[in-house]
Amino acid sequence: MKKLLAILLASMLLVCGCSKNNISENNAGGVSADSKSEEQKITVDLFAMDTYMQVTAYGKNANKAVEQAKKRINQLDSMLSTGKKESEVSKLNSEKTLTLSEDVGNIVERSLEIYKSTKGVFNPAIYPVMQAWGFDTKKYKVPSKENLQATLKNTDASKIKYNKSSRVATFENKKMEIDFGGIAKGYTSAAVMKIFKDCGVTSGLVSLGGNVQALGSKVDGSSWKVAIQNPDSEENYLGVLNIKNKAVITSGGYERYFEKNGKVYHHIIDPATGYPANAGLKSVTIVSEDGTLADGLSTSLFIMGLEKAENYWRENSDKFDVIFLTDDNKQYVTEGIYKDYSSDNKVIKITKDK
Repeated sequence: MKKLLAILLASMLLVCGCSKNNISENNAGGVSADSKSEEQKITVDLFAMDTYMQVTAYGKNANKAVEQAKKRINQLDSMLSTGKKESEVSKLNSEKTLTLSEDVGNIVERSLEIYKSTKGVFNPAIYPVMQAWGFDTKKYKVPSKENLQATLKNTDASKIKYNKSSRVATFENKKMEIDFGGIAKGYTSAAVMKIFKDCGVTSGLVSLGGNVQALGSKVDGSSWKVAIQNPDSEENYLGVLNIKNKAVITSGGYERYFEKNGKVYHHIIDPATGYPANAGLKSVTIVSEDGTLADGLSTSLFIMGLEKAENYWRENSDKFDVIFLTDDNKQYVTEGIYKDYSSDNKVIKITKDK
């Protein structure tokens, strides 16, 4: 599971300010409600997809929206978890052919689209390699080169066949297994945004283990503020981004890793080599209205490295923007969000024209 590192500023969490009359229940599924009835704030906290999550909505239908969102998150978690034998993804991995639900079918379809768009850099079939490194169980190990070469033969996602009309997915390679950890939270945050809209909510926020997606603006009309974490310090951030109606998703090699014989191995695997990506980047933050796309691209562009990722953005600049942090601590920001991002350090603007 990808742990993403965009974090919310405290000021954003307190978007309506602090009220002495707030009512809160401090438990895993706790709900807090703002007493200001004309602009009611409802927040629900929960644990799903192996991470802590928070959903907040404002307005008269806020309570209905967050309760539906909570149910939806748990529903998707039960479908998509490779750690649950009864999940739909686990059944597909076991049976190799399966008629999928609408949600899992949608995720398979989107995953294959991003796989093709990134020329295989985003790869939902990389799961056997993740298992070889022990990232699925946290029992870490360094696999042999021979083991990786053999395992990589079972990660060709073009061997996943999906019929959209029948929603039947089939693995042509029977040793193949898939995992949607690289896209599941983004799909989930997008699903929560749909619930908000269906409930008539116009201002809301979801944080799924660091994946941030906002609906509209704050209730006062101003932008939401999202802080991008500094990979070298959990207590500091690189800069602050102002957003409306956007998802902000960050990936970096510092998120999950282990050390062996003095060498660090992180969990973002390059599907071309089977080894942790080493392309000169510390972190990549994707900003997009499409939460699913943002999730899928955050690791993909990290694996690509700055030059290839820049070129990919130029070809798709209407769909997303990016904040890059290189290994030598240089920040690069694409022109679509350059004016919305502030940092105490120098920021280099990436333009559509080289």
